[in-house]
This record gives sequence, C-alpha cells and structure tokens, in this order.
Amino acid sequence: MADSTKQPGPPKKPLTLAEQVRQQKQTYDQQAYQRLADSVKPRPRVIVNALNAFWIGGIISALAQVITLIFASAGLNPRDAASATVIVMVFLGAFLTGLGIYDEIGKVAGAGSIIPITGFANSIVAPAMEFKREGFVFGVAARMFTVAGPVLVYGFIVSVLIGLIAYFLK
Repeated sequence: MADSTKQPGPPKKPLTLAEQVRQQKQTYDQQAYQRLADSVKPRPRVIVNALNAFWIGGIISALAQVITLIFASAGLNPRDAASATVIVMVFLGAFLTGLGIYDEIGKVAGAGSIIPITGFANSIVAPAMEFKREGFVFGVAARMFTVAGPVLVYGFIVSVLIGLIAYFLK
C-alpha cells in the first residue's frame, strides 16, 4: 500500500547554505517591505465615510419624499404617488450618471448613494456609458445589465419561488 502523503517525483535535495541565506533574506525583505507599505498606507476614515453616507443618503431619501408629496398633492393616491416617485428617482439617477455627476456623488457618499433606488439606475447606466464607443448593440445594449442583470435574474427567480411556496401553502 502506497503512502498518500509522499509527493510524486524525485526527492528534493536539501538547500545549500547560500540558498538558505538567500531565501531568508528574501523573506526578511518581503516582511520589511510589508511593514513599510503598512506604515504609509492611508487608514480608512470610517466615521467620516459613515456620516457622508448617512447624510447624502438622507438627502436622496428626503428628495424622494418631497417628490411623493408633490404627486400626492396633485391628486394621486399614495400608491400611485410612490410609483411615480420611483420612476422619477430612477430617471434622475440615470440622468445624473449620464452627466457624470452621480459618480462624483458616489465617491463622497459611498453606500449612501448605492442603497436608494437611484443607485439601481446608476448600476445600469454606468456600464452602458463605459462601452458606448463600441456601438449601440454590441456596446450599450450588451453591457447595460452587466452589474444589475444578475440581481434582476436572481430577484425574479426568488420571487417566483416564494410566490409558488405561498400559493401551495394556502
């Protein structure tokens, strides 16, 4: 019965003293470089980033609430006003992405700009804008859903499965 822990092939010859010294020096140099890199690497500003995400996400949400109230005051019922607000916010996110403004907002806001529905519009438009010089079909249309596509597909599949489970449990 063969021992499965042995590696196939000829046995490795022991390292010479010069090779051992070279290997230890390389390891030391790598560790010294890592220490140097760690000392100059900028530290994440967690509190500032969280505050920026909070207040910019809050501004986006407050804008959506104002738009909802405008639609409601125009006579739409709350459900229709909310639906119209989603359409307007997705349009604004796509429009600002097209102008390059939403990316600048995202650099400051982080998750505060991704979580609202405007972030969904950004995730569709940004890849399309990146490949626009390749043409409409092979550039924009082919790349439009590279980020949001998997989210939409899995969201649809899970929704159908949950709907089927709810239907059969009744």
